[in-house]
Amino acid sequence: MTITSRLASLAVFSTVALSLALPNYQAFAMGSSSPAPAPSSTGSSKPMPAPNPDFANAKAAIAKQDWQSAIASLNKVTAAEPKNPEAYNLLGYAVRKSGNPQGSLQYYQYALSLDPKHLGANEYIGEAYLQLNDVAKAEEHMKRLDELCTFGCKELTELKNAIAAYKAGKKSS
Repeated sequence: MTITSRLASLAVFSTVALSLALPNYQAFAMGSSSPAPAPSSTGSSKPMPAPNPDFANAKAAIAKQDWQSAIASLNKVTAAEPKNPEAYNLLGYAVRKSGNPQGSLQYYQYALSLDPKHLGANEYIGEAYLQLNDVAKAEEHMKRLDELCTFGCKELTELKNAIAAYKAGKKSS
């Protein structure tokens, strides 16, 4: 096989691989809170659900630190998607950032009941526990993240830093 034919084969393979991967990428890039459906064994796939506009509105509100708007939008998302751990995680985040760390716990706990390996929910519940002066509970979630993040991850680093700052006398937010 010549180099030219190998390159042509590689180009065809890359194009096919990219076309199979691209629908899943597009689902997340468009702000969907759920992945695109996987192709069936026959090669066809179900139509991709439209992104939830309330989820997009919630993310925009969080970016602006408009916690009440984020909470309102996320309540709509969780009503429409009751098994969406990311929606509950973000709802907990918005509730915590609005000044209610105690109230945020129920949303983080529910997110973790849906997906115990959810990195964000483990980080954020740990931060909520720090705000509630419960270092032991925060450290439990840090240990959980350490188990989940074999090679480290942003969520583990963030929670470790928050715990270290808390112990050094700096208030967690």
